[in-house]
Amino acid sequence: MRRRALVTGATGGLGRTLVPMLWAAGWQVRATGRRPRPGEPIEALDLTMPLPPADLCAGVDTVFHLAALSSPWGPRAAFEAINVDVTRRIAEMAARAGCRRLVHVSTPSIYAEARDRIGLTEADPPARRLANAYAETKWRAERLLADAPLPVSIVRPRAIVGPDDMVLLPRLLRVIRRGRVPLPDGGAALVELTDVRDVARALIAAADAPPTTVNISGGASRSLRAIVERIAKRLDRPIRIVAVPRTAALAGAGLMELAGHMSGREPPITRYGVKALGWSQTFDLSHARAHLGWSPAITPEAAIDHALSRRCAA
Repeated sequence: MRRRALVTGATGGLGRTLVPMLWAAGWQVRATGRRPRPGEPIEALDLTMPLPPADLCAGVDTVFHLAALSSPWGPRAAFEAINVDVTRRIAEMAARAGCRRLVHVSTPSIYAEARDRIGLTEADPPARRLANAYAETKWRAERLLADAPLPVSIVRPRAIVGPDDMVLLPRLLRVIRRGRVPLPDGGAALVELTDVRDVARALIAAADAPPTTVNISGGASRSLRAIVERIAKRLDRPIRIVAVPRTAALAGAGLMELAGHMSGREPPITRYGVKALGWSQTFDLSHARAHLGWSPAITPEAAIDHALSRRCAA
């Protein structure tokens, strides 16, 4: 009997990779998202609407809940509506429909703060003060799922890179194309990029492993400077990296956020962005290996090349 999945957020950067991988593995897939492309077999659906389809989870055994507002900036009410309220609603609907598992995509942004955090495990606490509304609402969603009426697996993928990424890569490309690239501490912080294909494999593995919360990453740390230089070289773009003291970067981001609140536009950099990329954050993947039988297979360089080759060809 073929497995049956519901994928929410299927038009996002992760969903556009997960859905074809599920098909290739023999799953039947119902996919929903806010931005389906013409001819794409994805149902256009805004899950924040008051009355989503009552049968959304009918006939489904596994729900992959990817739908979220993943952004460093935006109205708090929008983060609440999508990241908390929709997650609660999906869990309730899945339980009523008799689904056997909810696989929920969270974020290691809950750890982001103005200090290095090396070798993080699932037992480590979140930041003493969560960095923004995105991190706050994703953490609240995790906590409410602790009381969900069905088995839940929570996966926190770090710094996803892929052809359809709408979060990290577009922001890096924007500053690289300007030529002058200001980086906190000259880009010395360590980042573990995670290829979107590795993330999708982890989600599929989580569907059958015992319920758990797990951090995943590419497992190979690179400095932010090395990542920026790799992207610039791949695009044949000359750049000049400018080192900015981290305290000055935080202060400058705070001023830009004030201006952003007045203009209604996302500032070029936020305090969350400085914390997420200005201090090192690496992960101990022992739990992912032992519990999911999963290890990252794709290097950061290969992830960058794959993402850019697909974007440039589009």
